[in-house]
Amino acid sequence: MEQFNQQGFDAIERARILESKYKNLRERILIVNQNMVQGYKNSSTEIKFLNNNINELKKDMFEIKENIHKLIHDLQFFASKQDLKVLEKYINMWDPLNFVTQKDLEELLKKRGGKSTRSSQTRKKRK
Repeated sequence: MEQFNQQGFDAIERARILESKYKNLRERILIVNQNMVQGYKNSSTEIKFLNNNINELKKDMFEIKENIHKLIHDLQFFASKQDLKVLEKYINMWDPLNFVTQKDLEELLKKRGGKSTRSSQTRKKRK
């Protein structure tokens, strides 16, 4: 009987040890599950943040493309280098720095013999 009691106590002790291990294992699994849920929430939040950033970048890229298309369209209306060279040739031919002002012309005409210009005649009529 004593041997039977000893085996019963041993069995009870083993059952307690197994229950303790089972309890520890359950607590660890609970902690792992909590960590996984928290990791999922963090990942989900980060994914939403990244998706918002991607959408903003897409909008910015679209605006940049639109502005580039507008610039390309507007560039068609600018003068080309060849057009500017033609204008430069005409300006150099006319040499606008040698033009006289109306005042200079009136003084020159007075020195030469006295005919006045239209503007001075118009001024006299208004008076």
